[in-house]
Amino acid sequence: MKKFFNFISGWGNPGRALLCGILVSSTVPVLAQQDHAPAYPLITHNPYFSIWSTTDKLNESTTTHWTGKSQSLLGVLKVDGEYYRFMGQAAPHYKTVLPAADESSYTCKYSFTAPAAGWEKQNYADQDWKSGKAPFSDNENTTGTRWTSREVWVRRAFTLNELPKSPLLLRLFHDDDVEVYLNGKQIYASGGANGDLQMFELSPAAASALKTGENVLALHCTNTGGLASLDAGLSVKVEDKTNEAIKMAKQTAVKVDATQTIYSFKCGAVNLNVTFTSPLLITDIKTLANPVSYITYEVKANDNKTHAVDLYQGVSTDAAVNTPAQEVKAETYTAGTIKIMKAGTTEQPVLKKRGDDLRIDWGYLYVASPTYNARQYITTEDEAINSYLSTPGTNATVVGKQLMLNTLLPFGRVGKNGAEKHIAVGYDDIYSVQYFKTDLRPWWRNTKGATMDGVLAASLKNYLTVMAACRNADAKIYIGAYQAGGEKYAKLCVLAYRQSIAAHQLVKSPQGELLFLSKENFSNGSINTVDITYPSAPLYLLYNPELLKGMMNGIFYYSESSKWAKPFAAHDLGTYPLANGQTYGEDMPVEECGNMVILAGAITMAQKDPAYAKKHWKTLTTWTNYLAEAGFDPGNQLCTDDFAGHLAHNANLSVKAIVAIGAYAKMAAMLGDTKTAAKYSTLSKELATKWIAKDDAGDHYALVFDDKNTWSQKYNMVWDKVLGLNLFPQYVYDKEIKYYLGKQENYGLPLDSRKTYTKSDWILWTAAMADNRKDFDALVKPIYKFAQETSSRVPLSDWHETTTGKMVGFQARSVVGGYFMKALKDKMTGKK
Repeated sequence: MKKFFNFISGWGNPGRALLCGILVSSTVPVLAQQDHAPAYPLITHNPYFSIWSTTDKLNESTTTHWTGKSQSLLGVLKVDGEYYRFMGQAAPHYKTVLPAADESSYTCKYSFTAPAAGWEKQNYADQDWKSGKAPFSDNENTTGTRWTSREVWVRRAFTLNELPKSPLLLRLFHDDDVEVYLNGKQIYASGGANGDLQMFELSPAAASALKTGENVLALHCTNTGGLASLDAGLSVKVEDKTNEAIKMAKQTAVKVDATQTIYSFKCGAVNLNVTFTSPLLITDIKTLANPVSYITYEVKANDNKTHAVDLYQGVSTDAAVNTPAQEVKAETYTAGTIKIMKAGTTEQPVLKKRGDDLRIDWGYLYVASPTYNARQYITTEDEAINSYLSTPGTNATVVGKQLMLNTLLPFGRVGKNGAEKHIAVGYDDIYSVQYFKTDLRPWWRNTKGATMDGVLAASLKNYLTVMAACRNADAKIYIGAYQAGGEKYAKLCVLAYRQSIAAHQLVKSPQGELLFLSKENFSNGSINTVDITYPSAPLYLLYNPELLKGMMNGIFYYSESSKWAKPFAAHDLGTYPLANGQTYGEDMPVEECGNMVILAGAITMAQKDPAYAKKHWKTLTTWTNYLAEAGFDPGNQLCTDDFAGHLAHNANLSVKAIVAIGAYAKMAAMLGDTKTAAKYSTLSKELATKWIAKDDAGDHYALVFDDKNTWSQKYNMVWDKVLGLNLFPQYVYDKEIKYYLGKQENYGLPLDSRKTYTKSDWILWTAAMADNRKDFDALVKPIYKFAQETSSRVPLSDWHETTTGKMVGFQARSVVGGYFMKALKDKMTGKK
C-alpha cells in the first residue's frame, strides 16, 4: 500500500494521502513524476486569473499569465541566515524613453492617404497632415484616433535631452503589417499583427539613429483584415540589482496533478515542498467557482538537526492590470483572524475592454494568511527582495506601478518532523462578463451576502477539507484516464484538465441558467464559441454534463430570444468578456448546427434524460432540418479548422451533419416521438451509406468528395461510436485507421493532406475510433512526445507542426478537454 500512497501524495507522506474512500485496482501503477510540461499551471481559475511557469524549474523564469505577460510570483526560503530563491525571477523592468499611449497620451501627425516620397524623413513637411491622439484603432471603445481605412501613416516628433546608456527597445503594437523609421532610417518591419504592446530590441545600427535634440518616429501600418491598431514608444531595460547573497534552491522534483502542481527543493539543510492548488473540482460547482488558490509550503530538516527557517512570498500586482504602466492601489488590513493584502487599478475600468491578448484591469487581487504571526507589507517589485533581506517594510497603503504584495511566514526552529504553512491567493473581478447588455457577477456571489473577505476566511478555514477533496479528485481523474488509455494517455489528460476548465468563466444568466462561458484564448478572443465548446465537451460530458449545458445555454438563448434570427446556430456570443452577440465575421452553418445537435444528443444520452432536448426541441429541429438540407455535401464553408481556409465538399464536415441527424433521431426516440425518430434515423443511415460510396478513395476516404488524391482525419465520426448510432460499419474505421498509421510524422498525424500541421485534440478523437489498444497507443504516443519535447513553452498548444513539434498557433485553450474522448467513449459504451 505504501507505493499507492506515494502515487497520491507525491511525497511519500501517508498522512497527506487520505483517499476519501477511493479504491484503486492493483493494475494501476504508481504514477511516476511528470516528465515534462510545456508550461506548468500554478494559479488557474478563469481566462483572467491564470498564472503559469514556463520553465521546468520554478526559479528559472518569471511566472506569467498564459499570454506570456509577466505576473511575478517570488519565493525565498531563509535557513540559518542563508537565502535560497525557490520561486520565480524578478520580472523585467523598463525605463521609458518615449511613452506609448498606455503610459501617457500623445499627439502626432497622421494621414490615411498615401503621402509623397520621403514622408518618413525628419525634415519632411507634414503641415498638411491631420493631428490626432494615439493609439490608432478601429475599436470604438479605444481612446485615441479612429482608424478604419486600409493604411495609416504616422509621424511623431519628440525632443531628447540625453541619449540612453542601455540598449534601445522599440515598444510596439501593430495590427497588421508595419514599417518603423527613426529620423528617416528604417529600424523595424514586420508582417501580420503582434496582438499587444511588445518590446523589440533594436540593433546598434538601428539605435544609432536616435540623437539628442529633435527626433521623428515614423510608422506605416496596413490593416490586411480584422482589427486595426497602431501604437509605439521607446524604452530601455533596467538592470536587475537583486542582492547576490541569494542562492538558487535546488529543485529535485515536479509533479503535475489535475488540481495541483507540486515542487520539491533542497535549500541547504532544509527540504522544501511547494504545492500550488487551484480547487477546480469539476463535480462540485460551488468549489469550482471559488476564486481562491492555495500555496502550501512544507519544510523539513534533511540532517536530523534543527534550523531557523522563515519564508518570503511575493505576489505582483501585475496580476490585476492589463499593462504594467497602469497605476495600482494596494493595502494591507486584518479581517477577523486573517491578514489580507488587496490590490487593484485606481482606474477600475470594469468590462471596458474586449479582445484576445488582454489581461484584466478591474477588480482586486488578494493575498491572505492565517494567524501564525505572518507579516505583510507592500513594496515596488524591484525593491521587494532587497527589502526582505534588509528591513521588511510596514507599508499599509501604497499607490504606484508594478507593486509587490509581500508575505513573511516565520517557521521558527524546524527539525526532522517538519512544519507546514499556507496562504490563499484570490481574485474578485466584481463583474465577470456582460451578457446581452447585462453585467453579470461571478458565480460565487450568488450566495447572499458573499464578500471576498468572507470567501478568503472560509477558504482558509476549510483548507484541510478542500485539499483532501483535491487529492481525491486527482486520483480519480488519473485512474479513470489510465484505465481508458494507459500512462501516456493519462498524463496528457492530467495536463489538459486545469487548462480546459480555467479557459471558462462561471456565471448565472438573468434567466437563472448556469453559463460556463469559454474564452477562445490566443485564437481570436471570442466568448462562448460553439466550435470551441464542441472539442472541449468530452471532459464535461464525462464528469459533469451540467457544465456542458452551461456552454450551450447562451447559444440556445441567442436563437430562442430572436436576437439571432438565422436558421442555423451562431458561431459565438461576442468577444470576451462582452457576450452581446456574434462578432466573428463569418458564419459556419453546418459546423455549428452539427456541434449543437450532437452535443445536445450526448447530454441526453449521458444523463439518460431527454429533458434538455425537450426544452430546446424546436430549435434543435430547425437546425437538424438545415443539416438535412445542406449538410451532406457542404458548400464552400468554413469548419472549426477555419485556419485552413474555406473548403467545399468537406467529407469530415459531411460526417458531422450525418451524425447530428442520427443524434436527433435518438433524442426523438427518447422523447417518445417514434415517427420522427424513424424518419431521421432512416435519413442518417441512408446518408452514411451514400457518404461511404461517394468518398471512397480506395485505401482511405478523401478530404473532399471531388478529389480522391486527398485525405483527412475523420474525427467527427467518433460520435457515431460514442452515441451508439451504428451509422458507419467497422470496416470504414479500420480502413481509415490503417491509412492514418502510414501518414504519421514524428509529432503526430497531420490534420489532412494539405499541410503537415495538426490539431492534438482531433488526434485524440481519431485515436478513440481505433478498436484495439495497439492502434490507439500508436496515435497517442506522438502527442505525448510533443508534450514532452516541444520547444514552445506555453500552456498546451492544440495546433502544432508534426515535423518539428513547434506550436503553429493557439495556446491555453479549453479544447484540450477533448483529450478525454477515449475515457468518455468507454463510459458511454459501457466498456470497463
